[in-house]
Amino acid sequence: MSKEKRLAIVGAGFAGREIAGEIEHKGVFGKVVVFLDDDGEKVGGLLDGIPVEGPVVDAPEILKRNRVQEALIAVPGATGEQLRKIYLALKRADLERIRILPGISQIVDGDAHLIQTRELSAQDLLGRNPVLIPLKESLFYLRGKRVLITGAGGSIGGELARQLLSGGAQRLYLFDHGENNVYEIEKELRLLQEEGVGEAATIVPVIGDLKDRDYMHFIIKRLRADVIFHCAAYKHVPLTEANPVEGIKNNVFGTLNIVDAALEAGTSRFVLVSTDKAVAPSCVYGATKTIAEEIVLSRNGRGGGAFMVVRFGNVLASRGSIVPLFTKQILKGGPVTITDPKVSRFFMTIPEAASLVLKTGGVGEGGSLYILDMGEPLSIKELAEQMIRFYGYRPHEEIAVRYIGLRPGEKLTERLWLESESTEATDFPGILRLKRQASLQSDLEELLGELRSVCFLIGGKEQEYRNRKRLKEILDPHFPSLIPVPNEPEY
Repeated sequence: MSKEKRLAIVGAGFAGREIAGEIEHKGVFGKVVVFLDDDGEKVGGLLDGIPVEGPVVDAPEILKRNRVQEALIAVPGATGEQLRKIYLALKRADLERIRILPGISQIVDGDAHLIQTRELSAQDLLGRNPVLIPLKESLFYLRGKRVLITGAGGSIGGELARQLLSGGAQRLYLFDHGENNVYEIEKELRLLQEEGVGEAATIVPVIGDLKDRDYMHFIIKRLRADVIFHCAAYKHVPLTEANPVEGIKNNVFGTLNIVDAALEAGTSRFVLVSTDKAVAPSCVYGATKTIAEEIVLSRNGRGGGAFMVVRFGNVLASRGSIVPLFTKQILKGGPVTITDPKVSRFFMTIPEAASLVLKTGGVGEGGSLYILDMGEPLSIKELAEQMIRFYGYRPHEEIAVRYIGLRPGEKLTERLWLESESTEATDFPGILRLKRQASLQSDLEELLGELRSVCFLIGGKEQEYRNRKRLKEILDPHFPSLIPVPNEPEY
């Protein structure tokens, strides 16, 4: 980028000031020529020699007068509605580029850095107002500890890792079965550290497979992890419906392996990241997460550690989710495909979900299942229409919307708990405790025994190995909500 690039920063607070100072210090990204702000006490003054003008709604006139080419939004406390207003004002200014400093939980009580900025995208404008978590205070329980994240290369696991940089952990173990996943998140974290983000945790990449029981017991004992956040799972409903045995093997027995390994190694806190699809599951994926929840909660009390579950709905812009899919469909000219006009889902931003998971890991009690307060479910049809408008098109006119029908195992709506259950408030905003009914604990071990012969080759039961029909026969009595699959093949 040319040094003469003229930049504007929206937000004359601590974040905007730190970003402006870093741009000035590096001297290669351009020159900040104006701050935009709605605070009447700041407007008309100077901030480190840079004029502060406003209000933001007048951005087109202000930016044109200052010959601004790019804008950077640095308002970490902005609500979704405020961000939408800022975006609309900047859009009218016909800028070359709009960036944002995202992930409020990463910077709300820390430093803001240029490396944390990225291109403004549709999901920044879709979320509800996030719960503000004082991150350093929330992560105090991890100071000096060894923390392991499974699925560290995924959306939630990766965000947990980014936020954990501010927690003062002694070691941060990044566990994933994909070498590229581990490589990417390790590289990103090291770059963040080089730019002054967070504290000096030792980052350790670990490649491994949860399904390898011997390895899991070996590596967890060797790493001596004090706290484990278990995020790894096969998550895609249609793929798991097409590969149900592998879904069970990975999500159920992989969880069993790491939970038992953690018990043996004396792990002090274990947090399973779960999903609303575990509630009255209609698909194999949902059933795998229900069983995984029961495994974790049933093991609490067998050692000195606290084993707990955090359950929540969808997160915006996670890999493989509808937001990236809709983006690709819009950019190629449509159509945007929706399963059903009535379908809705709970949504939360990735940074908010991760910060609440980290908070729960510190304040939660062993044997408890916690629900993240997701607010009201969002209509997928409305979400698609908002995204189309974000990219400057008229939904149903310039970009078509096509309904393709629910896919195997999908519901129109999801629930975060059963009708027969209820929640109670905790002392912490955004975190609820479930007053639950244990549906599987009485026969959990029997169920695991039956599933084992489908997932593993056992002498005398060879005919059950990888048999999908046998798998469904085992699951159906425990999960009457599963949607039947007509003409289910044996293999």
